[in-house]
Amino acid sequence: MKKITIIGAGIGGLTAAIALEQKGFKVEVFESATKFKKAGSGINLAINAMLVYKRLGIYDTIVRNAHISNSMNIRTKDLRFITAINLSKVEKEFDTKTVAIHRATLHHILIQHLDGVDIHLHKKLKTLKQSNGKVELSFEDGTTHTTEIVIGADGIHSAVRKSIFNNTTLRDAKQICWRGISKAKINPKHKGELNELWSKGKRFGFVHITKDEIYWFALINKKKFINKNIDLQELFSDYHPTIKSIIEETPKEDILCNELWDLKPIEKWYYKNVCLLGDAAHATTPNMGQGAVQAIESALALSICLEEENSIESAFRRYQNIRKEKANYVTQTSWKIGKLAQTENTIICAIRNFMMKKLPARITENQNRKLFKLNF
Repeated sequence: MKKITIIGAGIGGLTAAIALEQKGFKVEVFESATKFKKAGSGINLAINAMLVYKRLGIYDTIVRNAHISNSMNIRTKDLRFITAINLSKVEKEFDTKTVAIHRATLHHILIQHLDGVDIHLHKKLKTLKQSNGKVELSFEDGTTHTTEIVIGADGIHSAVRKSIFNNTTLRDAKQICWRGISKAKINPKHKGELNELWSKGKRFGFVHITKDEIYWFALINKKKFINKNIDLQELFSDYHPTIKSIIEETPKEDILCNELWDLKPIEKWYYKNVCLLGDAAHATTPNMGQGAVQAIESALALSICLEEENSIESAFRRYQNIRKEKANYVTQTSWKIGKLAQTENTIICAIRNFMMKKLPARITENQNRKLFKLNF
């Protein structure tokens, strides 16, 4: 059985490790961070992610530690409906729930489901060389590691990707995103909802990840950004009082702030014995809530291909054929949604909101079916 080394212990890398270990592969994981962070943000696990975890046998554990989402809603800044997506129908069809969970909780669950996989921390990749069917990895601490297959799951700024391809392009969405976990007490009717409030040039979203915790995110266009210490309560003072409460009940030191970028779709995801996964292969903006979800899909698909194909080349080729079209669709569609959602043109905002209100529910349902269905 081939020795597989995964670079990156994020959601995608750990999911791949579980899937590969279950299929009998010898797996090791190398992570550049010195420790796993407990603070951070939440994550929405759509049906396609939960279908993967159901096949890996950890669906029930995740559901027990998460909060079920029954609807996804786009609202105005004062919480009036623009459009609502009831998830119950499609969830019934797939016999699978959509959930929101703390990232650290999901991370812990994934680690707990690894039996014989060693995770090496503080291992930042320096160089990668391939010869005679082997891959030699050198790390910045001076250590080396030789393996047969490398999976680069090391994020949008992937060192693995840079080592095999030198012509990839990151795209600046020109948006700033804040994320946090709040313990605000809000109207109980929102407990099963994933809400996004859209206005002119800014957005605010929130969802419960436990009965007492709310994951939230806020976005503005970069040209309006002053610094990371900007007063978010002031910035969203024209929004519903619920939003002020959510921000107010979040420890300031735990609020994350990042610029949004994606990876312009690349032609190839692998070279010889090295393959890319998740953001390293198909980084997307978060506007569809599918970033980590697509990494989760790729993790299971890659494990199946490596198990069933006779050669590494054919396994990687099949994996790319299975996943590339859908991942690229998510990247490009998410980019367009982000531009539409963040427009500062009053007329376009009005047209956008009107069109979303008039969009038949069956169209959204069909789009979701296509997105949630696994083709492997």
